[in-house]
Amino acid sequence: MHEWFVYSEFDDASKAAADFIAEKIEASIKKKGVCHVILPGGNTPAQCLTYLANKKLPWNQVQWYLGDERCYPSGHADRNDVMLQNNLWSKIPNTIIHRIPAELGAEEAAKVYREVISAVESFDIAFLGMGEDGHTASLFPDNEALHDSRSVIPVKNSPKMPSERVSLSMETLRKAVCRMVLTGGFGKADVITRIKKGELLPINSLGDINWYVDKAAVSASTP
Repeated sequence: MHEWFVYSEFDDASKAAADFIAEKIEASIKKKGVCHVILPGGNTPAQCLTYLANKKLPWNQVQWYLGDERCYPSGHADRNDVMLQNNLWSKIPNTIIHRIPAELGAEEAAKVYREVISAVESFDIAFLGMGEDGHTASLFPDNEALHDSRSVIPVKNSPKMPSERVSLSMETLRKAVCRMVLTGGFGKADVITRIKKGELLPINSLGDINWYVDKAAVSASTP
């Protein structure tokens, strides 16, 4: 079941999302001594991650993973791990980071990352992004990667640059204990309306999601 948390401003949604992630991290560490967290790319989560970095948490017991990565050289400004480094990892101590080696190419990087995550039975938190077409990670509507059941998959012919990417699969994201999305702006209002009407897109084919959104993003679906 989808849970919707709507805030007047996107900054408020970002703060609430950071609070939610921090609570889930603490609960997971209390229960089993570790928390495995999937993180998104793009620009939308940057402020939320900055808020999260200011939390006093046992960071050495958190392990970070990427939901997807773009096949650019290591250190490229448009890679997701560069955004995450700038907004989160560089601001907290004792980071345990599992980067996707997308510089190796989609096929080889997916193979390597499958080994990396093989010891993780299920992720505790999947912090996901969403595009205006309803894609999440690098799982785009009508792309053949949607039907690849391996834990980490190569993505070809992406409608967004670069055309080659590496992504956690639908199967992997469905197994996450908790899934959440942070999004906002009038540009997301149409796709959120479609989701609320029950249209199946990659993002809402994963199971229950906690949605942190601003009023603009739900403007078209709110009377």
